[in-house]
Amino acid sequence: MKNLTLIFTLFVFAFLGLNAQSLENSTLWKIEGNGLEQPSYLFGTIHITCDATLEDDVKKALEATSQIVLELDMDDPNLQMQMMQSMNMKDNKTLKDLVSEEEYLAIDSLFIKNMGMSVKMLQNAKPFFLTATLYPKLIDCPMQSFEAELVKVAKEQNEDIKGLETIDEQMQLFDEIPYEVQVKDLIRSAKDNLSYDKAVFAKMLEVYDEENISAMIEMMNDDNYSAIADYQDKLLDNRNKNWIPKITAYAKEQPTFFGVGAGHLAGENGVINLLRKSGYKVSAVLD
Repeated sequence: MKNLTLIFTLFVFAFLGLNAQSLENSTLWKIEGNGLEQPSYLFGTIHITCDATLEDDVKKALEATSQIVLELDMDDPNLQMQMMQSMNMKDNKTLKDLVSEEEYLAIDSLFIKNMGMSVKMLQNAKPFFLTATLYPKLIDCPMQSFEAELVKVAKEQNEDIKGLETIDEQMQLFDEIPYEVQVKDLIRSAKDNLSYDKAVFAKMLEVYDEENISAMIEMMNDDNYSAIADYQDKLLDNRNKNWIPKITAYAKEQPTFFGVGAGHLAGENGVINLLRKSGYKVSAVLD
């Protein structure tokens, strides 16, 4: 169960997107100007991958900065407990309250085939959480995480790890989105045993390897992920806007390496554009 909560924390926001904005193909961006004494860096991650090796330009940026800030403080010893406390639906709702008997049996079969356990063990969990627990099954390799690599570097360099938001703030989003909307994606996944999801994620990995953050945003607007497509203001826009004053405060305090999901970078309300509107020079670090 501990691993499932971490998987959810790392991955679910990788599927968030907005309308595309033309930007250079780069997942690493330099933040300068507007009173900063030294530059900071913004790195777009993908939370589940087969190869989370950090490239040389990312390593140089890590060496040039003195603290690491992720979406969450992944080094917080209370993170897992806080996740467990907020993973369940309100009002004692269960999965059976949201789906037909046929749909429930299909979802249960999906979990037995892919997770080796019945969904009954998680019947009170928010549907978004149930969907996210299946994401590691979308790749045919041992799961790696850029966040885990960044935490490792922080420890090696004896640097602090901080977060742009709390787990409570993240999990509250999934009470604001109707559970009935969330469960639609889970039902679709159960009908084809993750076939569509695997194809989409394979394409996402390909686009990420190309560092094409604008193309990543384009493919996020998929009606088959209705809970995300219809609630992007809550899942992406509002979070990005809330991050900007925190990013600027951290950057003014000391040179900082920011690591967030690559889906947060591009777009009109993406972090890059919002930082530029705030007066900062944000430029791609190109090989």
